Amino acid sequence: MKNIYKTYYKILICLSILVFGSCSNEFLEIVPKGQLIGEKVVDYDKLFYNLDLVNLRSANGQAYLGAESTAFEPDFSNSELRRQRFFKWEADVYDNDENMGELEVTMENLYIYNKIINEILIATDGTEEQKRVLQAEAKAGRAWVYFLMVNYFGMPYNAQTSSTDLGFPIVTVADLAATDFKRATVQENYDLIIKDLTEAISALPTRTDSRFRFTRAAAKGLLGKVYTFMGKFAEARPLLDEALVEQYNIGIEVGLIDYNEQYERPNAQLDPQNLYGKQVVIAAIANRQYEMVVKPEVMALYNDNDLRFQLLYTPSLQSGDPIPIDGAYKKNVGTSQSQIGVRVPELYLLSAEVKCRLNDLSGAVDDLEFLREKRLMPGFSDVPAEIASNREELLRFIFDERLREFALEGYHWFDMRRLTVDPDIPTPVSSYTHKIYNADGSLQDEYQLTQDRLVVKFSPTVMDQNPSLINND
Repeated sequence: MKNIYKTYYKILICLSILVFGSCSNEFLEIVPKGQLIGEKVVDYDKLFYNLDLVNLRSANGQAYLGAESTAFEPDFSNSELRRQRFFKWEADVYDNDENMGELEVTMENLYIYNKIINEILIATDGTEEQKRVLQAEAKAGRAWVYFLMVNYFGMPYNAQTSSTDLGFPIVTVADLAATDFKRATVQENYDLIIKDLTEAISALPTRTDSRFRFTRAAAKGLLGKVYTFMGKFAEARPLLDEALVEQYNIGIEVGLIDYNEQYERPNAQLDPQNLYGKQVVIAAIANRQYEMVVKPEVMALYNDNDLRFQLLYTPSLQSGDPIPIDGAYKKNVGTSQSQIGVRVPELYLLSAEVKCRLNDLSGAVDDLEFLREKRLMPGFSDVPAEIASNREELLRFIFDERLREFALEGYHWFDMRRLTVDPDIPTPVSSYTHKIYNADGSLQDEYQLTQDRLVVKFSPTVMDQNPSLINND
């Protein structure tokens, strides 16, 4: 992590304000070791408008790890080597001189959040309430980053093993000179996430003028997701319920886009489906990128009345020729930016999952159908009766709906991980495969996921700079 702090912390030079404002001479000063010095409440408030808190760029390995994809030549071999290695579930993804995409911007995020958390209360002006609000926003932001980190580097949460499974180092100070990073346990990571969010919720504002700033509703939604991933469904339910109610009263437009009326993928700032916005670049969902396509088995989950199928997929190459894998489709959402913050569609799906697991099948169906009414043609959004009345089948249907909603955008990788330890529908790690086809449609290679590849290894550069760090196998 040391090299990430030192190499990438560009805001030490100038904040990238969303409105493209320039750096103020009186805003932040740089001391010899590169530390940020803030004095006034406004100084710390402006830190939240750094573009790198929104654009996580290459923190996108999850998109290439997900088993909903397949690939074909020559497009696959022409793609970035890092992406190819993730797709093949190789242990060593990065070369010796490469910086790690999963940490490149996220460590910047942690520095900013820690700076605000630890210093805002001693700012020279402002009210105590203003300071507590900014500290709460930073705690919620830190929790969001740590939830991503523990799902990259730690094994899926398991109450029996999380106290010994290694997670991500706990970094709670903004110290650029720190070098002795040691890994905390998965349980310690989740304890920090829950503590940060629990403390933040009561102090966060209920309204905002920017979807890049945490609100109470967004923090409740995130904590509900965290508890869902931990298997604590009773704790998750009220948080998700409250988030879905409160989202409509945060001061900006929030809600589901109805594909029956229009389809668009607005930018992160304008997307009403972002209750809290963060995004990564995923080339595979953009117009001209064919490095990965959605495999036939996943495409079979859609039907002809699904507007996601009609609007987002094509069976053809740019040339007009068919994709050389029978039944595979190219996904094109109209941009390479995938929204991964706190998303309204996911909150409905998480709420449906939690209700199903708690045996409220009718409540789960209501949440599902509310989303599906915005995704399928009129008259086709109902959950089939034989599924709606069967807890296990309904739960599987909910995970299928997550695939239909988020294919190729990284969500499925995190679902795959937790399904390997799921108490209701356990899924063998070995059941997940990736295939690469030749240009003529014949099978070239097949790869099978293994237990040790449920986690990402730290890159050689990170290990070289942090000798106390224990790497994943």
